[in-house]
Parts: sequence; structure tokens; C-alpha cells
Amino acid sequence: MLYGRERERAAVDALLDGARGGRSGVLLLRGEPGIGKTAVLEYAVAAAGDGFRVVRATGVEYEAELPFAGLSLLLASGLDRLDALPGPQRRSLESAFGLGEASGGTDRLLAGLATLGLLAELASEQPLLCVVDDVQWLDRSSLDALLIAARRLRAEGVALLLAARDTGAGAEGAAPDGPARPGATAGPLAGLPELRLTGLAEPDAVRLLDDRTGAPLTGPARRRLLAEAAGNPLALVELPSSEADLASGGLALTSRLRIAFHGQVTGLPPATQTLLLVAAAEENGELDVVLAAAAALGAGAEALEPAERAGLVTVGADRRFAFRHPLLRAAVLQRAPLQQRLAAHRALGEALEEGDRRTWHLALSATAPDAGLADALERTAARAEARGAHGGAAAAYERAAGLTPDRDGATRRLVLAAEAATEEGKLELAEALAERAGARTDSVFAHALLDQVRAVAHFWRGAYPAAYRLLLDAAATDIEPAHAARMLLQAFHAAWYVGEEPVATVLDRLAALPLGADEPLAPLARHLPAAVLPALGRPAGPPPDVRATAAAARKAGAESPVDLVQLCGATLVLGRDHETLELAAELTTEARAKGTVGVLPTLQFFLAEAELFHGRHRDAEVTATEGLALARDTGQAQWTSQLASLLACLAAFAGDDQRCAELAAAALVPGSAAPAAGEPWAHWALALLDLGRGRAAAAADRLHALTTGPYRHHVGATRAVPDLVEAAVRLGEPERAAEPYERFARWAGAAGTPWAEALRLRCQALLGPDEFAESAYRAALDLHEGVHRPFERARTALLYGEWLRRERRRTDARPHLGAALETFERLGAEPWADRARAELTATGTAAPAPAAAASALTALTPQELQIARLAARGLTNRDIAAQLFLSPRTVGHHLYKAYPKLGIASRTELAAVLRA
Repeated sequence: MLYGRERERAAVDALLDGARGGRSGVLLLRGEPGIGKTAVLEYAVAAAGDGFRVVRATGVEYEAELPFAGLSLLLASGLDRLDALPGPQRRSLESAFGLGEASGGTDRLLAGLATLGLLAELASEQPLLCVVDDVQWLDRSSLDALLIAARRLRAEGVALLLAARDTGAGAEGAAPDGPARPGATAGPLAGLPELRLTGLAEPDAVRLLDDRTGAPLTGPARRRLLAEAAGNPLALVELPSSEADLASGGLALTSRLRIAFHGQVTGLPPATQTLLLVAAAEENGELDVVLAAAAALGAGAEALEPAERAGLVTVGADRRFAFRHPLLRAAVLQRAPLQQRLAAHRALGEALEEGDRRTWHLALSATAPDAGLADALERTAARAEARGAHGGAAAAYERAAGLTPDRDGATRRLVLAAEAATEEGKLELAEALAERAGARTDSVFAHALLDQVRAVAHFWRGAYPAAYRLLLDAAATDIEPAHAARMLLQAFHAAWYVGEEPVATVLDRLAALPLGADEPLAPLARHLPAAVLPALGRPAGPPPDVRATAAAARKAGAESPVDLVQLCGATLVLGRDHETLELAAELTTEARAKGTVGVLPTLQFFLAEAELFHGRHRDAEVTATEGLALARDTGQAQWTSQLASLLACLAAFAGDDQRCAELAAAALVPGSAAPAAGEPWAHWALALLDLGRGRAAAAADRLHALTTGPYRHHVGATRAVPDLVEAAVRLGEPERAAEPYERFARWAGAAGTPWAEALRLRCQALLGPDEFAESAYRAALDLHEGVHRPFERARTALLYGEWLRRERRRTDARPHLGAALETFERLGAEPWADRARAELTATGTAAPAPAAAASALTALTPQELQIARLAARGLTNRDIAAQLFLSPRTVGHHLYKAYPKLGIASRTELAAVLRA
């Protein structure tokens, strides 16, 4: 029974009503231990009734991280639906739950998307209530998967109700009253709608106290308990009732509650205490396992009855063991002497069948080195890595190192633990493990690997120079060229954020590596220097065709698409955008098919860049929007920043001032990498907005800093030089663009593409001398004709038309200004369309009024457009859901929102509308 909690009940009722109506929703309950979160969850289960399917799980504060343990409990009843999932997603969950072999590793994003798919399947016949208590204790792999699913729930009819403990009073974002709101909490749970539970109001606390079992409290004891409980329901029920027992001695409430539970357990028979300890140490609540292990310690099944009679535990119809409250479980473990806990883990290990859980319990019971157990634990760690559970792998490798008798073997396992911790993003742990391993060995190779671990930690903190230097030095040690190549490729990434000289240095080293032709990374080691060094003004041979490089790398055994991603960026650096467009699209399709979706944000950033540079602004928006959502889902701060800043550029082209400013601000917030990776693009976006709106001074200031600063070699900074030239000339300060223009001219010559030369000629026409301007503009327009880059061609035509009007050649100016206006309106480039319209009017010709949207498609959101395109190709909702990592119901939801915007009533009309 809930006392008070009207606000909480209303929030839960709204969540359930939404699911009944086919809408999904998520609610996170926050509060201190004992504040009533579990009671609210039980209210939700009761309120859902028979109309809902209910699945539930509880996080367990445990001595080891068992990968996907929490998720497997939550979804156990739905495993018969796995066949309904797309192949990569099904295999991901089968691997995560140990139902199949992992092939190539489990992508954590894919596991989350598969979780979304399975939740949607479970809700296909009736609404689904998914309840998870003590979320803070879920293993990280389960938590990641669940949160990815939570952030993508839309129209499946799923109500996801989570409860998590506060870390203390005054937790971040605390809001004692008011509605549920997103973004109140930092960390993994950030962004979920949240409701914070506080103590009961005094009348409700009094009612609960008076209704508690046993003799009613009166007098000082009553007043003391009400004061000390401060409205905490568990304290009102569980704290001792006598005045003597209430003496707290200054202990925190949580500690006093545990002590109260200690007292309740201490009064039970010894065999029952033993059984409770085994149950507390067993993470899955499997009654048969608990009873078998307890029997080995002398506690038979009959020992369960006193605990059930005391209301401390229950056993469900599914034969799962549940403690009345998580603090009770913690109290049972805490009060047991070490030897008893070790015995419980040993008994559990022996009661379990062969597998990772057995290995973990035996490892937790070990008190001395054990080579066989260490080997088994290493195999457990390797399986955890293959399932994408790097945190669990790090814990297993570290424990295996502690059980390894020989020094070298223990050191090797510490290195593996450090690498796995790095993959999980546990940077402090990774560095601590690296220090422990480094102090134990003189191996050059081991120290090189540990420096690689340290470098990755530095990189993700934004300490790019330190990361670059560590990787460069590690690659220069006496290690195999294949290992050195991988380190140098990482060093190239770090150097990109340091400056041109470091980039050139690492590429020179890469080109000089004595790699055999059959080495997987050899084709990349040859291609990257040839593609990037000329863009930096350094001599290098012509880069081979990127598709030939990709094919050679695949043939040599490179992991595709992960190892080939950098090829997409390298081709952009030298202006070979068409190669990026083709390769990035191919690798994106491959990543979707394989389920290697964690790399998709990187690929989609490069693909969106190429689409933008080709003037395909709407395509770029669709690509970048999906990539940004995926990057946010997986906490990829670097690509969140990059993709947000690219979308800010698109907003600037469209003249959406507010959206541009918001996206640029989001891109400039440092995440796990600082400074923000998208900083160059964000500044370019804001400068483009200024330039389009006629704010030449502000644009010139931004662009000059961008094109002459430490990021001047970046793709966006290089492509921004023509904008700087235009802004500087408008200000009457062309000298501000002189040096960047000379560098751009050298870059355009190295690129050797017609479109780059067209932009150089446009800059030359602007910079003068004036007598050569017309020939430069005409030559630029001729080059534009050979390539499909409508936005840049229109900008050149606009500038030429403006020049002609200033030369009083109004008749000659009109065709160029009219063509520019038509293109800008078709592309939705409102600021540039306004400029062209004003210039056309100034020639004495009445410019047409702003045109209506060129297509009904402009009314669609990027996701609606993406779904509509796939549906028009004949894909079913389930096919589309598999491609876009949505649920089929969400796909249908978006289609039904799109139809009225397109003026159609059914799927069959989509193809015709899109063709038009």
C-alpha cells in the first residue's frame, strides 16, 4: 500500500495510459535508499493488471561484473521471440546471453537496438510494462543496452519504469517538487524523464507508523522515530521501536537501516542465515542453484521457511528468490565474515554448470594463486570482450592476473585488463592497471602496449599532444611493424587535433614502415600519406584509387568497415569528395548489414560531409541527423560534436538562425574529448550564418581565426577560405585573406579537381585586379558546369551578377542573378536567395516573390524523409526498422505522420510523390 505519493501515482498512471494508447514512455524514479521507489514500482505492476505483459529485473550490488546479467534476467521470458529480430540484432542478443558464439564481437549499440526490437516484439500483442529496480547496480553492458533502447522508444506501447538510488543528499539536478523532466541527472542516466521521491509528508508518515505491525509507539519513542526517519518509509517500518534502540550514535540513515536488517537476520536459525547468505551472493535469484549450494553448506530446503515466515524473502512462481528490499540483501552480505562469504561463493561455483558464472564464483572464493582457474577466467574475459562487455572483461582479466602464479603471465593479463578498461571508457582504471603492469615488466612490447593504453586515455580527455607523443614514441620502439602501424594510425588521429607538423611527421613515419604486402594495414599505410601530405603542401606520390586501396586492405585481412574508416577522411582532405561519397556509402551499407553499427556515426559524418560538398544538403541533413542520434545513444562525444556542428552548417545555409546557434553551442560543449572535436565546423557554421545575413565583419573575424589558427589544415577550415575571401573583400580588407588564399590555391592545385579550381578562380576574381575579374568568373562558371555542385555554382553566379551590376551592366547581370535565385530557392538557402532577389531588383527587374517550398518533402523531418524513401522502394516496415534501428511500429508512426504532409493517403502513392 502506498501512503501519500499522489504525484508519483499520477506519473505512473500517465505512463501506463500512454502505453495502452500505443505510445511508449520512460520514467526514472530517483531517491535515497528506503524512500519508496520499490513501492512505486509495485504500484505500477498492480495498476497495469492483466492488460499488460510485465517483465522486470533488479540490479545487484555484486563483487564482479557479469556481462549482460541484468538484461538476460529482464528479457528471459522473451527469448522465444528472438527469431523475429533482424539477423545481426538476433545474433547480438544470442551472443550477449551466451546462446550462440560471438563472431567478430558484439557491438554495444547493436545490443541496445536488439533490446529495443525485442521489447517491441513483447509489446506486439498487448502493452508491455518493463520494470527495473536498483538500476545503479546493473552491469554496464546491460545498462548501456537498456538505455539505448529507452532513448529510441516511440510508438511500441512500452512503459519503461526505472528506479535508481541517489548517491547522497542534494544529488545533481535535485528537484524536490514539480513534474518529471529530462536531463536532471548526470552520468549514464542523463536525459531520461525523471521523478525524484522525497520523504512522506507528516500526516502520511504518521499513518504508516501507526499501521506498522507490532505494538504502537507512543510518547518520546514515537516522536524520536518520526523525527529521525524524516519521512523515509523504510525507516518508519524497519527501525527499532524502543527508545534505547533508537540511539543512533550519529550513523547515517542507510547504515542504521542495514543494522536494523542485521538484527532481523541474527534472530533466525543458523541454517537459515547460511541459506540467506548464499542467496545474497547468487546474482540471478535461481532457487534451485541457491538450494543446491546451501545444501553443500549444511542448510537444507527447510531452512527457507523461517525467512519466508519473517517476510524477508519471497519465492515467485518462476522459482526465483527475491529479498524484501535491496538493503536487506546488502546487509546479509555485509554482516557475514569473509570466510563465510568465500564458502558461499565456492558452493555456488560447484553448484553451477560449466560456464562463466561458475568460473566467477570459484574465482571469488579463491584465496591463493591457481593456474587452472586463472586460465578459465581469462577465457571468460575473452568471451566477455567478444560479447562487447569490456567492463566485465577488464574485471575478469584483473582477477585472473591475481590468480596467476607466474609473474610474466600475471603482467600479460594486467595489460589485457588495461586494454579492456580503455575500451569500456574506464580511463582511471585503465591507467591504474597500466601502472601496475608497467612496474612488473621490462618488456619493450608490453611497455609499448601500455603507452598505447595511456595515449587513448589522454586522447579521450582531450590531451591530444600527450596522446600523440606517447603513440609516436611507442611505435618507434623495437616492436613488429604491424603493431607500429596500428599505433601510428591512432597517432594520426591524435595529431590531427595538434597541428600540421605532427600530422606530417606521423605520416612520414607511416610511409617509412617496412610493412609486407600481406599486412592488413599496409594498403592504408601507403594510401594515407599520399592522400594527406599533398594537402599540407608536402611532396608525396599520387594516392591510389581509394576503392583499390579498400579492396587490397580487405584482401590482406583488414577488418571492414572499422579499419577502412580513415580512408573516407583522407580522401576528403585532398578534395576527392566523390571517392568519399562512394566509399562512405558502401561502408555504411556494410556496417548496417554486419551489425557493426558503433562505427556508423564516424562513417555518417564523412558521408554527410561529402553530400554537403556536392550540394546535396537534404541528403546530408538526413545522414547527419541519424548519425547524431546514434552518437548520442552511445556516448561518442567526438562524433556528437562533429555531427552537431555539421548540422549547424546546414542550418546556416538554410538561414535558420536559432537552430544554427543551438547546434553550434551543443557542438562546442566539451564532452569526453576537450576541446570540442567539432570546433572548426561550428565556427564555420556561425561564420556562414553571418555571411549569409550580410554581417561581413563578424564573418571575417571568425573565418580568419579559423583559417589561420591551429585547425587550418582541417577539412572545414580549408573549404572555408573562399568564404573568408568574400567576407574580407566586402569589408574592403582583402589583405586579411591573402595568406589563406595562397594556401588554398596550392591546395586546389594539389587536389586537381575542376570544382576546387572553380573556387580558386572565384577567389581570384574577388581579390582582383578588377580587369581580370570577368575572365576569372567566366572560367569558374565553365568549370562548375562539369560537376554537380549547385550551391557553389549559384554562389559564383551571384557574385558575378553582383560584379556586373556594379559595372552598370544590368542586362548582363540578370541571367546570372536569376539562375542563382532559382537554385538558392530550390535548395532552401534563404539568406542567399534574399541576396540574389535584392540584387536582381537592383538591376531594374522586378524579382519574383519568395517561392513556396519547392517540394512537399521539405515539410518532412529528416527521419520521416528517410523512412518515406525506403518505403517508396518497396521495403516493409520491418525491413525499414532493421535498416534504421527503429521498431516497426515507430516506422509506421512516422509514415502516418508523413502522409498528410505529402498530401497522400497510402503507401502506394509514395513513389510517385518522391519521383515528382
